Amino acid sequence: MSLQKLMLNVFVLGAACAVSLLGPNPNCHGAEYDLDNSHTSLIFGISHFGYSFTYGRFNALAGGFEFDKDNPTAARFQFEIDASSVDTNDAKRDEHLRGPDFFDARQFPKITFTSTRVLKSGEDLEMVGDLTMHGVTREVTIPFKYLGEGKGPYGKYRCGFSAQVMVQRGDFGMKAMAPMIGDDVSITFSFEGIQK
Repeated sequence: MSLQKLMLNVFVLGAACAVSLLGPNPNCHGAEYDLDNSHTSLIFGISHFGYSFTYGRFNALAGGFEFDKDNPTAARFQFEIDASSVDTNDAKRDEHLRGPDFFDARQFPKITFTSTRVLKSGEDLEMVGDLTMHGVTREVTIPFKYLGEGKGPYGKYRCGFSAQVMVQRGDFGMKAMAPMIGDDVSITFSFEGIQK
């Protein structure tokens, strides 16, 4: 072996050791997953006259994420919700929610979230990103938990999370029927992905 090749091998070995000492590569985002809509749920709740809470869900979600449990802060998340898929178990109310007073789904058919960074918060995580709804984009911070990963019963590799956050609908230009209908909207989001 020539001296030049020997020096090159030593350099490569040294670089590999240095990387291992520094920890996970922040540019390595982990495995890629497509959102599994059949095992993903987004539930919201809102005050009705202060007498009760009305709950609903969105039935059509898409998106995906990149995640490595050993380097979670390098993760990336992207979600897309069909605004017209809102479902509160009342057809008349759902039509009202799809209309101009609320989601205006014809003009703004998609609700989207794209993460810009992921932070550690004790044992939990936070995804910070841009939420676009009703034509308005706001930065939001969503606390979430990594629940686990592994092969499902049909051999597909899966990874899942749960999240909870509160947003104010008025921040997104949806102020109809306030204050009878509350401004605070609680969101519970559990999602699962299938590895590509």
